[in-house]
Amino acid sequence: MAYFLAKTDPDTYSIEQLKQDGSTTWDGVTNAQAVTVIRSMKPGDRVFIYHSGGQSKILGLARITSAPRPDPANSKSAVVDLEYSGEIDPPVTLPEIKATGLFDDWALIRQGRLSTMAVPQTFVDWMKKRYPKAKL
Repeated sequence: MAYFLAKTDPDTYSIEQLKQDGSTTWDGVTNAQAVTVIRSMKPGDRVFIYHSGGQSKILGLARITSAPRPDPANSKSAVVDLEYSGEIDPPVTLPEIKATGLFDDWALIRQGRLSTMAVPQTFVDWMKKRYPKAKL
């Protein structure tokens, strides 16, 4: 099982909306690097849901439920289906992540505008210690 991070502006699609919907298609990604990441996702992989738009924090989790497929709205993009898995409480903020100094090579720190990325195992381990009851 691999882990990913998907950023969303909460005014566009929030963790609360994903919770209410139960599942969604993760679409609208246009950056070539982020699209490559989506194409590497597999059913059962986990996704940290991150709110951007001034919030800069991880608020929840989702699980990939489909294989990647072409985005019907953009032939250069790809989509996957996500299923809501739970919230991260309290949320983990970007300043907290940066303050550890452990993840300076991660795209979240180095490429702030990248919307979808792989998550390093060191971060997953850090989150499991921090949230032992979460479904990570």
